[in-house]
Amino acid sequence: MAFDLKHEDVAAAGDEAESVHEALLWRDNGWTAKVVKNEEDDGWAVAMTRDGESEPALVGPWTMGRDKKNPKPLDVNAFNVLVKTASEVLRRAEQHRHALLNKNVTVSGEDGTVTVALEIVPDEYEPYAVLSARDAFGEELASVRVRPDFKLNSASASAWVEGGFTKPR
Repeated sequence: MAFDLKHEDVAAAGDEAESVHEALLWRDNGWTAKVVKNEEDDGWAVAMTRDGESEPALVGPWTMGRDKKNPKPLDVNAFNVLVKTASEVLRRAEQHRHALLNKNVTVSGEDGTVTVALEIVPDEYEPYAVLSARDAFGEELASVRVRPDFKLNSASASAWVEGGFTKPR
């Protein structure tokens, strides 16, 4: 969906802390909703941007007004629904990112169950991962730095535990 939203508009909106309650621009509680013309058709779109962010967290279609030409004005109820929806989009994106960067496997060791975790640190210049092991009580048994492409699965976790937590190759 193409729309006419300039990055300066979003950045400027995020810089101001004051509330704005206009027909096509609503700023409150750390969020800005801006209704913009959809360039692909005769419709309208709304962009939800969290204060301090340069890109919208959510862009979606916006309802036409009664004249079927202009957009319906923003109001407090619509704004609150948009904030809730945009917040949920960000929360799900963060959960997805966390799942991509973190994994754990529970295996049996000599002294009981061991939870082996892999946390990838996506550093721009030198990404790496930390492989750690915790016992059933949550006490850390070992922690080593490994390559970010280390494959954690039941077999690799068991081998690491059985090998005395020596750094995997």
